[in-house]
Amino acid sequence: MGARGSTGSAAPDIRTASVRVPAQARAADVERERGVASDESRSASGARGEHTHSEPPIPHLRVETARPVETARPVETARPVVQRASVRGQILDALRTALVAGELAPGQVYSAPVLGERFGVSATPVREAMQQLALEGAVEVVPNRGFRVVRRGTRELAELAEIRALLEVPVVLRLARTVPAARWAELRPLAEAAARAASAGCRATYAECDRAFHHAILALAGNGQLVQIADDLHRRAQWPLVGGPVPRGRADLMANAAEHLALLDALTAQDLPAVQSLVREHFADC
Repeated sequence: MGARGSTGSAAPDIRTASVRVPAQARAADVERERGVASDESRSASGARGEHTHSEPPIPHLRVETARPVETARPVETARPVVQRASVRGQILDALRTALVAGELAPGQVYSAPVLGERFGVSATPVREAMQQLALEGAVEVVPNRGFRVVRRGTRELAELAEIRALLEVPVVLRLARTVPAARWAELRPLAEAAARAASAGCRATYAECDRAFHHAILALAGNGQLVQIADDLHRRAQWPLVGGPVPRGRADLMANAAEHLALLDALTAQDLPAVQSLVREHFADC
C-alpha cells in the first residue's frame, strides 16, 4: 500500500499498456489543434502542451484502434462517432498507470502533442487528461511547454500515511463490530486479485487492486465523502518519489497483499485485537 524499500522487479514496460480508443481523423485533428492553439495559449491555466526539445523520450505506447462499424452507406459519408469524454477517460487511466509505473519521471516536462503521438490520438484529450492530473496534484502546468510531474519526498508520503490511518483505522474497527461475516467474504476476490498482481510483480496493477480493496471496505460504512477523500489520498500515496526508497518489488508486494487476506480473516472472525493490530501495521508499512 505504500512505498517500502526493495530491490524488486523493474517497472512494467509502458509499451504493454493497451488503450482502446475509437478511430480518429488524424488530419482533421491536426487542423483543429491549429485552430484552437492561439485561444488555449491565452487561457487562465496556460495549459497548452507544446513540444519541447528538452522533453525526455519515452517508449511508444501501443494503442488499439477500434474498427468503424460496417455500414451500407457510401464510405465517404460514413463517419465514426468519437466519444471524446471516453477517449479522455481512457487516456487519463493510461497516464495514471504510467505515473505509478514510473514511466513519467518526477521533475520532467511532457507535452500533450508528443504524448498524443505515442497514444495515437490528438493532443486535445491528452491535454484534458493532464489538466485533470494537475487538479489532483500529480502534475503542474508549465505555460507554453506542457506538464511537469511533481517532485515528492518521503516526508509527504509519511504525512499521507498518517492522514489515511486517522481516517480509515477507526472506520475499520467500527465495521469489525457490525458487519456480518458474509459481507467480508464478498471482499475476498478483491484481496485475491491483489495477491495475483503482487505475485506477478506488477506495481501498476497491484496499485489498482490495492485501491479497489480499500475502497470496498470503506464503502461498507455508507459514507460516500469518506470513500472519495480516502481514495484520493490513497492514489496520491502511490505516485513516484524523488530520492525516496527503491520502488517495491515482488516480495514487498506479496507481503502487503498477504496483509489484506489476514485482515479479512480477522474481520470475518470479529477478532477485534487482531483487526486493530493488522490495520495499524498495514498503514505503518505505507
